Amino acid sequence: MVKIRLKRMGRKKRPFYRIVVADSRSPRDGRNIEEIGYYNPLMDPPDVRLDLNRVDYWIGNGAKPTDTVGKIIKFQREAQANQVDEAAEEANVAQEDINDGTIATEPEEASYDLENEVEELQTEGE
Repeated sequence: MVKIRLKRMGRKKRPFYRIVVADSRSPRDGRNIEEIGYYNPLMDPPDVRLDLNRVDYWIGNGAKPTDTVGKIIKFQREAQANQVDEAAEEANVAQEDINDGTIATEPEEASYDLENEVEELQTEGE
């Protein structure tokens, strides 16, 4: 049976984990099929990087996540959904500002006039 589980790395008392796909018969820190992310519990908040596309692929092929990895996957999916909601909300606010006229849609003309500046310098130099 194929499992999605944590592989412990790091030194003594300073663990971090790689999220791997491995055969359930292999040792915890032994051979794995694929690394799909990592998890650092020592950071505040914990640092998690996970390729959700590969998670979906492996779950679709019958891999079973362990309890801890299942919680990490759930956390990552919620975080991803929140990021999408925040981005959509920001885009909506920006669109409302454009429609209200509080944000100019066309760039303003430059207030710096090079020709006048050159003429002023020439008159000062004379």
